[in-house]
Amino acid sequence: MAYAVTLIPGDGIGPELTRAMVTVLEATGLQFDWDQQEAGIDALTNFGTPLPEATLASVRRTGVGIKGPTTTPVGIGFRSVNVALRLSLDLYANLRPARTMTGVKSRFENIDLVVVRENTEDLYCGIEFERGQPETLTVIEALNRASGKQISPTAGISIKPFTPAACERIVRFAFEYSRKNNRKKVTAVHKANIMKFTDGLYLEVARQVALDYPDIAFEDRIVDNMCMQLVQKPELYDVLVLPNLYGDIISDLTAGLIGGLGVAPGANLGDNCALFEAIHGSAPKYAGQDKVNPTALILTGALMLRHLGETEAAERVETAVAEVIREGKAVTYDLARGQSVGTQAMAQAIAQRVQG
Repeated sequence: MAYAVTLIPGDGIGPELTRAMVTVLEATGLQFDWDQQEAGIDALTNFGTPLPEATLASVRRTGVGIKGPTTTPVGIGFRSVNVALRLSLDLYANLRPARTMTGVKSRFENIDLVVVRENTEDLYCGIEFERGQPETLTVIEALNRASGKQISPTAGISIKPFTPAACERIVRFAFEYSRKNNRKKVTAVHKANIMKFTDGLYLEVARQVALDYPDIAFEDRIVDNMCMQLVQKPELYDVLVLPNLYGDIISDLTAGLIGGLGVAPGANLGDNCALFEAIHGSAPKYAGQDKVNPTALILTGALMLRHLGETEAAERVETAVAEVIREGKAVTYDLARGQSVGTQAMAQAIAQRVQG
């Protein structure tokens, strides 16, 4: 039986990385029915939108998608395609494991952390009001009346909504993941000492949910302290569960602990479908050069295999990646200790190990 999977190559280096990932996943012997769809800058050119409805419809149909990186303009243009996909498909849980591998340069050893990030609320909702616009002045006037504070009429405004339901399901996801994967502790990360009615709500719900999981240790940390703790003593932590913005920041920090975004996989999970994507960007200046490290997207493919219940195949992929990197002979320039190879050659070396 072939697994129906939506394949979104993305833009920039995305297409060559997805090609490398497909090479490795098909080497497992599993069959895939890839439904290729577009998203990102190329989709904007071809369809007039960075996220065509056909792409969303495909993921809803297959229930599983995997995508290469897509470019998000800074400061102008459309909002993040990644954020739009998560919101449109209600992919409320962002899963980002971080584990050190021999052969990847890092200042740390024996890192084994999992970041669980809430995907649908917080400042990333995109509820923003541009400075100087009439609706912005209306919002500012209402806030000034309601709060007794005085926001300048020159301000831009972003809204940070938290709901009990969204807080509960992300914390419960973290505990269920921990139980299923034999993790020992969940740490809820927040800024409830300052933001008492948003982060405070999140922490209150997290503490309540934790009571349902007496077999798993629970604690909480203020986000700024958490950053310091992860650099000083990461071995004390296991699964971290965070609201959207903090989760985005902390997941990059944990990626830094293991050697960078180039080796960090990611998954976005909901009740009805799942979309898998590496954390790093689209690096358009390297597009078409066959030189970029494919590890992150290949490991993301392994996460997808686990989601599909193909644990043995996923373990073969993860082991093959680790062996090729540890050996250091068929790796891209950023991993090489001498001569390097291109993206597709590294993928072929990994695929050969997967096949045995």
